[in-house]
Formats: sequence, structure tokens, C-alpha cells
Amino acid sequence: MMPMPFTDQMGRGVYLKQWPPQRIVSLVPSQTELLYDLGLGDRVVGITKFCVHPEKWYRSKMRIGGTKTPDFKRIRKLEPDLIIGNKEENTKAGIEQLEKDYPVWLSNVTDLNSALNMMKKVGELTHTLPRAEALARKIAAAFHAFRLPEHYAQKRVAYFIWKDPWMTAGPETFIHALLEHCGFVNAIQNARYPEVRLPALARAKPDLILLSSEPYPFREMHIPPIRAVCPKAQIRMVDGEYFSWFGSRLAGTPDYMRSVFSS
Repeated sequence: MMPMPFTDQMGRGVYLKQWPPQRIVSLVPSQTELLYDLGLGDRVVGITKFCVHPEKWYRSKMRIGGTKTPDFKRIRKLEPDLIIGNKEENTKAGIEQLEKDYPVWLSNVTDLNSALNMMKKVGELTHTLPRAEALARKIAAAFHAFRLPEHYAQKRVAYFIWKDPWMTAGPETFIHALLEHCGFVNAIQNARYPEVRLPALARAKPDLILLSSEPYPFREMHIPPIRAVCPKAQIRMVDGEYFSWFGSRLAGTPDYMRSVFSS
């Protein structure tokens, strides 16, 4: 049997000895959830320790380490015929190590359009294309219908992802693209993930400051030092999964934003 050729979002050829693949390992939480929603069930045999959705997979599937620290011995035991990863969430060294033994398909998601393209490509790769296309259409329609309330449109936003040091999401990131797609203006754009000292935050003059639940788990106790330098800004805690997970969770992002930015 000739290997089946596919092209990943990095433009690389990926050759499967068996199609459709029957033993898939996912290295990215948002794509793990996508595989579940595409109905792949027992065909997914390994996930990372951060793949918390769906919960029943988190409890039942073998966990093969972290996104940046895969356990190569565990992966070898699973004998995967396909590994699905992501350019940003996985390390180059880890992917290169896995590619020595397995077909590795990489996504490269930078905005909503590339997220929808990823879903369709994964559908083609796993022989679930009709379901993937339907999901992509649903998400595209939901975002097309979404509009921020007028008093939020063009507001300057700082989206924090980390503390010690304080860091925000900047240009050329999926979070930045999603914020701009929804009508916000990113207040801090000097790097992809810039470190931001609080005096510099004040000079950026954000109207709205979002503290994400991940990767750093911000809590209410983190608000006072920010409030001290930006007393006029609105500060909101947000569920980072709806801003940074670029798989099927995006279907719920417009409704989630309506709930957060309704007042």
C-alpha cells in the first residue's frame, strides 16, 4: 500500500502508512477537543496532561506528558500512526524527535481563518471532512453574527497571560487576531508576548484589561496592583479557553463574549 500524502499547515508533506489513521496522539489541548467533536473516539489513543476537555478523555486516555515535554517512551508504547501537533504549542526539538519515527502533522493557527482551515484539514486527514466542514461553517456563521456593544467597539485592550513577569498577548498571536476580529484594539503591540511593567501599562492607556485564566491562573487578588496604575480602566477576569483555544471551542466564543461584554 502506498503511503497517503497530506500537507500540514506548515506546508510540509505528511505521509500516512494507513488511512484513515487508527492510533492518533494529540499534543495540543484545543485540537484534542476538536478530535473528540469530530467523533474519533477510540482512534485517539494518547493526549497531553493539559488536554482537560473532554473530561472523560482526560480520565481515560493515556497522558503522554506536556505539550512541550512529551514522554517519548509512553508515545512509543502507543504505536501511533499519526501525531497531531502545533507550531507554537510544541517545541521544534520535540517535533523533530517524534518525526524520526512517526508521521507528525502540524497546525499553524494565527487567526480565525487559519483556525477554520485547520479544522477542515484535520477532517480530511482523519476521514471526517463533512463533520469538520459543518463545524467550520457553524463557527464562521457565529462570528459573522457577533457584534460588540457599541460602547466596546475600538476600545483599547490589554490581555494578560502571565505574571512575574507581567506579559500580554501581542501581534501575530491568535489572541491578538481574535480581539481585533471582534472589534477591539490591542493596546500593547511591541512584541508577540511582551513583558509589561505596570508603569508602562499605564502609559499604554488601556480602556479594558483582561486577566486570563490560562496559562497563568489570574485571580481577583491580582487586580489591585493593576487598578493602582490604571484606575479608570475596566478590569475583567476571563476564561482563557474561549480566547486561545483554536479548535471546536470557538463555537462557544461569540456567546461567551456576549456574556462578558454585555454591560
